[in-house]
Amino acid sequence: MTVVLESRTAGEATAENLTNPAKTSTAQYVLTLACPERPGIVRAITAFLADRGFDIIEHQQFDDQVSGKLFLRTAFTSGDEDVTVEGLSAEFAAVAKEFGMDFTIHDGKPQRLLVMVSKFGHCLNDLIFRWRAGSLGAEIAVVVSNHEDLRAMAEAAGLPFIHVPITADTKPQAEARLLELVEEYQADLVVLARYMQVLSDGLTQTLRGRAINIHHSFLPGFKGAKPYHQAYDRGVKLIGATAHYVTADLDEGPIIEQEVFRVDHSLDANALATVGRDAESQALSRAVQWHCQHRVLLNNTRTVVFR
Repeated sequence: MTVVLESRTAGEATAENLTNPAKTSTAQYVLTLACPERPGIVRAITAFLADRGFDIIEHQQFDDQVSGKLFLRTAFTSGDEDVTVEGLSAEFAAVAKEFGMDFTIHDGKPQRLLVMVSKFGHCLNDLIFRWRAGSLGAEIAVVVSNHEDLRAMAEAAGLPFIHVPITADTKPQAEARLLELVEEYQADLVVLARYMQVLSDGLTQTLRGRAINIHHSFLPGFKGAKPYHQAYDRGVKLIGATAHYVTADLDEGPIIEQEVFRVDHSLDANALATVGRDAESQALSRAVQWHCQHRVLLNNTRTVVFR
């Protein structure tokens, strides 16, 4: 069962405001959690928030009948400037212990992105456009690439561009440099926007739940070079893309979002690639936005996405 409840006072925040704190004078927070399903969970959460004078502006939950777990996202506001995430988390710990909750309380600060690219620029271009338009719900902090091809695009947008070349012999050093940049730029999320390198198992473990990749949905059907040419040769009727969390299993991490377009015999391989790039850009941007709004919860090899 999925439940969606919303309550807003006039002039107060909406879900969109959670990524644009300037729209309201109240501080905004998001509680996300997973725990074994049992009666009393929602009552305990709402009582905790009501007793402290918080206003719930959005509530969503999902009861997974297969695993017996409940997944929940509750957004709320506070007019008390002294409230902190650390303090709230400490107070909520007693409730969490009673119900066996794995929880996180997030503040309204925009998430910071480290975007990784190689030579294809369509996903980076789309992320930059949405970031500058204010619709991405996150801040792009830095662009990192193993090639120089997209430096002009990044720097034209006023973004730092850092070239980290990588070879089979220098991969450990390059990945160590990446982690240094994650810390230096205080990146909350690493976005592989058509970064054409396979991350090591150790790095994927370090970035678990904090790295999103995009690939064409032909995998594993059309592997290797020129997948759209392979698709054209097979006469595909659907073009798609998948955005997922990065894991040690190549291109098989928990799926966040997918986009699909119907095509026909009139499109050649280049036209299919153009459609595919649109699908990749849209799926990736939505996945990034939902992650940064704390709408995506991991459920083993799957995800729960509160749109």
